[in-house]
Amino acid sequence: MTAPGLRSDPRTSGRDALIAWVVVAVLVTALVRIDITLPAIGHLGSALVAVLFLYVPVYVAWRRKEDLVDYAFHASPVKQGVITAISAIAVIFPIFALGYFAFYEIACNGSVLEHLVPRKMCTRYGGLAGLHAPELTWKLAEFCAVQLIVVALPEELFFRGFLLGLLEHRFPPKRRILGGGVGLALVLSALAFALIHLPKDGDPRALATFFPGLLFGWMRSATGSILASTLTHAGSNILIRFLDLMVLR
Repeated sequence: MTAPGLRSDPRTSGRDALIAWVVVAVLVTALVRIDITLPAIGHLGSALVAVLFLYVPVYVAWRRKEDLVDYAFHASPVKQGVITAISAIAVIFPIFALGYFAFYEIACNGSVLEHLVPRKMCTRYGGLAGLHAPELTWKLAEFCAVQLIVVALPEELFFRGFLLGLLEHRFPPKRRILGGGVGLALVLSALAFALIHLPKDGDPRALATFFPGLLFGWMRSATGSILASTLTHAGSNILIRFLDLMVLR
């Protein structure tokens, strides 16, 4: 489903998408360097980035005389969104978990992949023999809430709801897979999502977020809302955190 409420010329939508992303990329590059932590807010730079992801679609929609609903900022159809998210989680998460363990077993016990491991990760990696259940704490619960509300929701509104909506208006998908558009718009939105992860640490491994960006974009296109992509995005971040806690000493 594209965004039927978008009324401007398709070329204008493409221009607005490009300008919005460039402005956001420049501001994110500056904001992530604010290394201040505040009570009840956490990392100030990250919080401001979340506000930016929410504000830009609001501002552009106002300038274009549109509404956030036109950019999939709604939950309906709830049933389809939830089923899509659960299906993706059920299929992809077990495969990812197996790949996670296989990667660190190989990388931390040899030299073939060690250059791809985050710094000091292998010194704390306990291996499969040291696998243990993570301790369920309020801090972990807070992390999960932050991933849903502060990380996934703003990013999904900007990249999948707003940016992909504009790009699909400019470059309508020529084919659909299970209802989701697959084409230039999907690729460009996933690329924009991956590139925005570079400024924080300058780590090229962050570009791997291009691939989940494709999945999240397909979800938004298939369901017409950002519900499924938001749930899956948050779940992905939470899964990685749980896996880390299960293997780190």
